Amino acid sequence: MFNIALFEPKIPQNTGNIIRLSANNGCKLHLIGPLGFDLEEKNLRRSGLDYFDLANLCRHNSYDEFVTAMQGNRILALTTKGKHHYHQINYQAGDVLLFGSETAGLPAHIHQAIPQNLQLKIPMRPNNRSMNLSNTVAIVSYEAWRQLGFLGGE
Repeated sequence: MFNIALFEPKIPQNTGNIIRLSANNGCKLHLIGPLGFDLEEKNLRRSGLDYFDLANLCRHNSYDEFVTAMQGNRILALTTKGKHHYHQINYQAGDVLLFGSETAGLPAHIHQAIPQNLQLKIPMRPNNRSMNLSNTVAIVSYEAWRQLGFLGGE
């Protein structure tokens, strides 16, 4: 399946929604610290409902630690600065879908480290800044899964 990675997420409700999403689509979820909340936070647990035990969750203390763990996997950055739309790439099992924090996105050093052809965006109306993180993760992860024929789903 795929890996979903959240770089320094700040809003526990978004991460809770994404935990629930990853439990349902079979993606492994990577949280790259520092996090803007505690994993025991009530809002995180409420939005994730009872899916915590069903999700495959991994925490990384830093981006460097995460990159080391993902060695051999293709990292695709989802960013408003992307040059290609998210549906214009052929996803592969094992791909890493990397998303930035809700307040700052991905920092410059990550943009510089990931080839431009692997920096993707979701089309939006002109002059809009961004979309909600959990909505973005849902859109992209389900497109990737669709391309693999919803392997492992019903």
